[in-house]
Amino acid sequence: MERVDVFLGLGSNLGDRDLNLLKAMNLLDEAFETHPERLSRIISTPAWGFEGPDFLNLCVLYRLPRKGTPVEHATEILHQAKAIERALGRTEEALFDANGKRIYHNRIIDIDILFYGTEIIHTDELIVPHPLIGQRDFVKKPLLEISKPAVREVFHEIFE
Repeated sequence: MERVDVFLGLGSNLGDRDLNLLKAMNLLDEAFETHPERLSRIISTPAWGFEGPDFLNLCVLYRLPRKGTPVEHATEILHQAKAIERALGRTEEALFDANGKRIYHNRIIDIDILFYGTEIIHTDELIVPHPLIGQRDFVKKPLLEISKPAVREVFHEIFE
């Protein structure tokens, strides 16, 4: 069966941050019925876009059996990630100011799809590659540890 590389970014800045990341990884393993192929180191970084406690962040690569179209499968993965966030106690929804700019806040857990293979996906619900990777060292640094040449070549502007 054909497989696809799915890169995720995880972060936590509330409660037992290490335990939150561990629980999220265990639930991802369960949802995907596999373990990650690659896992970055955990790094500590200041909150980005708001005042709050420092985050622990990491990136992970899963090689998953491709299901349906890239949009269908990536959306399914998004729904699984959001269900895991809720299971770990995340209750807030994305908020935006009057100008449409995202309002960021503290999180028990945050799981973002960074890449789905080398696909470009743009729907109302999901944008992949994640549009803010290049601006976020807390994502870029751990992602560089686990990224593959194909992803770095196709999306070279993100990694510059």
